[in-house]
Amino acid sequence: MRLKIYLSLTLLSGVLSFAQVKKEEKTTFNQELATSLGADKYGMKAYTMVMLTTGTAKVDDKAKVGELMKGHLANIGKLADEGKIIVAGPFLEKNKENYRGMFIFNTKSKEEAEQWVKTDPAVQAGIFSYEIFPWYGSAALPLYLKHHKEISKENP
Repeated sequence: MRLKIYLSLTLLSGVLSFAQVKKEEKTTFNQELATSLGADKYGMKAYTMVMLTTGTAKVDDKAKVGELMKGHLANIGKLADEGKIIVAGPFLEKNKENYRGMFIFNTKSKEEAEQWVKTDPAVQAGIFSYEIFPWYGSAALPLYLKHHKEISKENP
């Protein structure tokens, strides 16, 4: 269908060109991989998402804030190395909910995710607070972390 549309558009413009069409290879289902990742029949699984918000603590000491943020990043790395956190990152724009960043934890237990988020020094200090939500996504999501290490030159 795409090739027909492409050829029709190029013929209409008075230019005939040939597109190399790459056939999509059908991927075969990998039961072993699906099972190891905890995938359901759709290749999905339950996770827990934590939205970090601005906390109630006001810390004016820039060195202390820097220390807390360094601990925050180290804690994220530790949780990632343990397979507990699979996505973490800040939001690039302010938003009406005052969300600062998010984590996706590799658990469907809100209680377990809360235990893990409470290990964050910035949460402990009240710099960040949080909201917890159940989330449903691709069971293959944890696989991206090994590739991230291959493409990052520096760690913050």
